[in-house]
Amino acid sequence: MLRLVLQRLVATLPIMIVVATVVFLLLRFAPGDPAHVIAGDLATADQVEAIRKDMGLDKPITTQYVRWMSAVLTGDLGHSVISKKPVTELIAARLPPTLSLAVSAIVVTILVAVPLGVLASWRHGTWVDRGIRGGSVLGFSVPSFVIGYLLIYAFAVKLNWLPVQGYASLEERGLAEYLRHLVLPTLALASVYIALISRITRASMLDVLGEDFVRTARAKGAPEKVVLFRHALRNAAVPIVTIVGVGITALISGVVVTETVFNIAGVGRMIVDAVLARDYPVVQGTILFFSFSYIFINLLVDIAYVLLDPRIRY
Repeated sequence: MLRLVLQRLVATLPIMIVVATVVFLLLRFAPGDPAHVIAGDLATADQVEAIRKDMGLDKPITTQYVRWMSAVLTGDLGHSVISKKPVTELIAARLPPTLSLAVSAIVVTILVAVPLGVLASWRHGTWVDRGIRGGSVLGFSVPSFVIGYLLIYAFAVKLNWLPVQGYASLEERGLAEYLRHLVLPTLALASVYIALISRITRASMLDVLGEDFVRTARAKGAPEKVVLFRHALRNAAVPIVTIVGVGITALISGVVVTETVFNIAGVGRMIVDAVLARDYPVVQGTILFFSFSYIFINLLVDIAYVLLDPRIRY
């Protein structure tokens, strides 16, 4: 197992370098001059040029790339051109709300979607199956921000059960307020992925339920719950884990939208503000953070394949 992890880590290094290079080039060739944005509309050409020189933008693109990549390899993502603070510090400050929202959405998605998919496959062809499939199509078709606004209107505005927006720190506000502020954004973010993973679970389970070992387990008198969750679900887990991994990485874009709708000051909101302000170091650092998270999640999915199905070897 250790050898597998080391091999996969080594294999991801070229991918990380390519991602970092693409991020650097895309931002450098994007329209807009960060020096002009910082200087303001009333700045003179000399003032703009002085800012460009201070930021190193007057150097050749290759020189800028080498300097930037050398700093990234040492863990230095630069400083924000707006706040002058280190990018790593800004990300660390905004990470708790984003991490809380993402983890809660993942947990809710798995706890709801997998049992729904198992139930739909078990009751294949019945009204239960049709109802779950219809709900999945609806959930996958409606954007998460629309669901977010509907949840706000129903549970915050009309019923006044939950807060409209914002994030409550666990250390400062306590567990109750922390969870109350997470309920609506978590449901809005998880809705799309519940629909996706439940459909994949259903399809994968239908393939396995027709296998001989399932019929043998039933013939031996095994309880239906044991047949479904111990025998069938375990053998259907590889495609489910794959789509769960894809869903987790897709949460990145969903987090940005959800944080905007619910006014949560997380990493998603930070990158939107940085793009509008042409804050290159923050944009680059945040995209790299998300990209490396994506690669790390894929590594965990690869390891899960081996744990779930010993026949899989790399």
